[in-house]
Amino acid sequence: MSAVPPVEPGLLPFTTEIRPEGLAVGGVLLEQLARQHGTPLFVYDEEHLRRRCREAVAAFGPGNVAYASKAFLCTAMARLAAEEGLLLDVASGGELRTALYAGVEPDRIVLHGNNKDEAELRTAMTAGLHHIVVDSFDELERIERLHHVEGLPPARIRLRVAPGVAAGAHEAIRTGGHDSKFGFGLADGAAEAAVRRAEGSSAVRLEGVHAHVGSQVLDPAELADGAAAVARFAVASGVERLTVGGGLGVAYVSGQSAPSFEVWAERVHAAVRGAGWSGEVGVEPGRSIVARAGLTLYRVGTVKRIPDVRTYVSVDGGMSDNLRPALYDARYEAFLPRCPKASRPLRARLVGKHCESGDVIIDDAALPEDLRVGDLLATPVTGAYGYAMASNYNKLPKPAVVFVRDGRARLVVRRETEYDLLRLDVAGEGPARSAPELVGAHQGA
Repeated sequence: MSAVPPVEPGLLPFTTEIRPEGLAVGGVLLEQLARQHGTPLFVYDEEHLRRRCREAVAAFGPGNVAYASKAFLCTAMARLAAEEGLLLDVASGGELRTALYAGVEPDRIVLHGNNKDEAELRTAMTAGLHHIVVDSFDELERIERLHHVEGLPPARIRLRVAPGVAAGAHEAIRTGGHDSKFGFGLADGAAEAAVRRAEGSSAVRLEGVHAHVGSQVLDPAELADGAAAVARFAVASGVERLTVGGGLGVAYVSGQSAPSFEVWAERVHAAVRGAGWSGEVGVEPGRSIVARAGLTLYRVGTVKRIPDVRTYVSVDGGMSDNLRPALYDARYEAFLPRCPKASRPLRARLVGKHCESGDVIIDDAALPEDLRVGDLLATPVTGAYGYAMASNYNKLPKPAVVFVRDGRARLVVRRETEYDLLRLDVAGEGPARSAPELVGAHQGA
């Protein structure tokens, strides 16, 4: 059994520090957070979040960065991004409502989505968003109907183009190819036809074009290729604005590395200038803002050793708070906050508590040899698409979210309760115990 070194510091939040009592982030011990707020628990380093926002703005310029809120959104995150000078990119009516509830000005919000319904478009047009990224001719028709029939003001729009360049770590997150549900294709002439349609419509004000080639891209050359393709189209179309999306990847496991915002900006700017674009470039980072800033805390509940097969370590969360391993074969590291510098010779399959064999967080996790039931365990780099994709599978309540900074922790999303899980149920026929009684019985109250 060979020992694996401790988790690399480059996978941990910026303010991480090792104390005699264990690991602290934002000046707060992780064990203290777990005792106070329970587990599973999402912990975000607020200073890390703010620093990454500032780095993005420094690289691309004020007004050119929109935070892709699908990576992680709550009202506190929306306010933080706005305070640091970012626009907010939302992809549904729910995300739009959250941004507005957080107090983000409508003219600092961008609406995405490949199948926006009339309710979403009505809210966007009425509120006066920064712009809507139009994805299809059907969407243009819906906007025109809302303008002509309901009298809503014309919408400022950018057309999403599928440039024929697909990038990303998994097929499910490659979005810029010809075979994509997103955008107007360049190869089949749909993008050119969309420009003509928009220019002739009184319901929209065409400002520019947009493209996004994929996610978790670690080679900036792939992002540059996509940017060049859409820039050539933007120049030929005579539009004033160009957005090249997001997609910059992050390191999830030891040995990986990711380019900085500065390198991304240099490559993209060089690519679009080479394509004849002389204006500014908009980007929409999400994962690269929040992923490393967050980590997930669990409690170990079961250790099952099967001789000559493997060891299973079960924690109190799983695929309901981190779907990415099941969805994208995503890989993570794990460690014990009580001994973050310990070597990790134990190999085990780290699994959740769901009634599903595919509920695997790390297939072959490296862990300290003295791991035991009751230990606090952490998985780093879970700040993106962890809470955002969380579900109630097996009726598990979603975890709480805390922000830590300067020795203080603030709860930004409370933990769901079993009562919350019953709030939307409509009682059927026959006698039924009240929700509080059921919850109390389950919790031993």
